[in-house]
Amino acid sequence: MIPPREALHRLRQGNREFVDGQAAPTPGDGLLGRSLRPADLVSQQQPFAIILGCSDARVPAEIIFNQGIGDLFVIRVAGNIVAPSQIGSIEFAAAQFGTRLVVVLGHSHCGAILSTLKELQRPSGQRSRNLGSIVNRVRPSVEVLLHTELRHDLDALVHHAVRANVSASVNQLRHGSPILEPLTESGDLVVVGAEYSLATGCVEFFDNPLDEAGSS
Repeated sequence: MIPPREALHRLRQGNREFVDGQAAPTPGDGLLGRSLRPADLVSQQQPFAIILGCSDARVPAEIIFNQGIGDLFVIRVAGNIVAPSQIGSIEFAAAQFGTRLVVVLGHSHCGAILSTLKELQRPSGQRSRNLGSIVNRVRPSVEVLLHTELRHDLDALVHHAVRANVSASVNQLRHGSPILEPLTESGDLVVVGAEYSLATGCVEFFDNPLDEAGSS
């Protein structure tokens, strides 16, 4: 079991390697760097971090964190929203594998955030019912921004909305599960927010109790 601080360090280091253009792990690398054959993965996995990220094709977690097969437990959904199935997946990984770090990963220019902002400004009768299942989960964290001066600057509005949505998801995971909440309160599980920049490839972590405790 890798402690949360060490897991976060590995993610930060992997992202620096990705940004610097260092070679990504080969398909046989993973599970803490051991050389593996596909058959070795049949009976085991030891993900050191859980990533709840967006489905956007430009944000593949294993690549941007420079990790191999078996290293990350990845859940992807448009807008990196938190719904019961996502909570259940995180509960499963935390209980089954002892994974102690959860990262909610948003990204710049998020299409789901843009779609939510557009949907909120359309007449309700023209809104997609299916898209509404995402919009309704993003809405509470971004709707208030439409009543600020940010509404006059779309880029700034989206930037703040992405972060507000990530923070809302982080808060929900910390306090919305009878399994995860005791783990976060005891420090055995750490949930942090992060934003990936499509322009630079860098991941910036925030809402991070490890940093508050003095992590570099």
